[in-house]
Amino acid sequence: MNDKQSIKDAYGTYLVPTYAPALTLVRGEGMHVWDEGGKEYLDFLAGIAVLCLGHAHPAWVEAVREQAGVLTHVSNLHAHPLQAKLARALTEKFVPGSRVFFSNSGAEANEALIKVARKWGSASGRHEIITMKNSFHGRTLATLTATGQEKVQTGFAPLPTGFSYATFNDIASVKALVTDQTVAILLEVIQAEGGVVPGDVEFLHEVEALCHDRDLLLLIDDVQCGMGRLGTWFGFQAYGLRPDAFSLAKGLGGGFPIGAMVASPKLAEVLQPGTHGTTYGGNALACAAALAVLETIEKEALLNRTQAMGERFRNALTAMMPEFPFITEVRGMGWLIGVVLDRPAKPLEARMFQEGLIAVATAGNVIRFVPPLIAEEADVDEAVARFRAACRAWKTEQEPMEK
Repeated sequence: MNDKQSIKDAYGTYLVPTYAPALTLVRGEGMHVWDEGGKEYLDFLAGIAVLCLGHAHPAWVEAVREQAGVLTHVSNLHAHPLQAKLARALTEKFVPGSRVFFSNSGAEANEALIKVARKWGSASGRHEIITMKNSFHGRTLATLTATGQEKVQTGFAPLPTGFSYATFNDIASVKALVTDQTVAILLEVIQAEGGVVPGDVEFLHEVEALCHDRDLLLLIDDVQCGMGRLGTWFGFQAYGLRPDAFSLAKGLGGGFPIGAMVASPKLAEVLQPGTHGTTYGGNALACAAALAVLETIEKEALLNRTQAMGERFRNALTAMMPEFPFITEVRGMGWLIGVVLDRPAKPLEARMFQEGLIAVATAGNVIRFVPPLIAEEADVDEAVARFRAACRAWKTEQEPMEK
């Protein structure tokens, strides 16, 4: 990239075109980011639910800086103390006797879920996993096959076998897919990428009961719902569920890549030496970042703040609906909130950028808000004001098109 070439031009020249960035962001602090032209934005996307402590949180920065000068990586051929410390912290928030496998991403954490399920089921000759339509579990071949969306699978055939897709919130459709080859059911408690679609409490507990009755594993993809996003440490805890294993990533590292598969005592020793591995997963630098996230969430009482501020934001958005009839629903929990529109959401996303508010259009007609958990009342109120301004401007622009 030369001095005259813009960053966007460089993207088009040097990177595989899997993304089409709308903004070029160069600096962040707390709830705010700035683009290359100096324009400020209120960040209610947080790197897609990653930056739970916001940008450049002092505790996180200090932890990463200090660890970078001590030890960064030794591979998993050797131990380091931070990995055990982080694993202990996670299992203590789940079930005593659980075990953790660290990876680099959510997709890898979900790969580990799939592998532990198949390894556990191999003794009884079972391998099939039921997932949900409209779900999202990753972009690797196995996880995109687990994803119940044809659009992410197109062009990658032949896909791995052993997955079937039930209708989310429809227990009859789940039961209809159970066979003598079924080993597990994998789902998200809220389908975030699928449009912020919450699971019904009754449905989720019926799935849990079905797993117990048929000796199936209940696997939870908590990549986006976990790490305080719903106001509980893990998303499934907001629903009172006890999975056999679950995945984490995104907010776990607060901006540093790390994922985890947490297995209950039932599955704690299924994966033995040689059955799974990773070079970078859970290295010292990643674990230092994740430990800073856990410690800061506790110190700053961010779980309670998430519940309060998320409710404040949802209530304010709901109150806007009479003014903007194109908003048909506001749904979600904690700081995972979807605004459902009666038309494509991408143009409104672009209008929000103009007003200095970052969120993302998903599932065609939904605006998804997943801000840092550090958001306070002033941040919420400012986001509401900017969203209202975007909606008013967009409504004016849209009305001539609707007549």
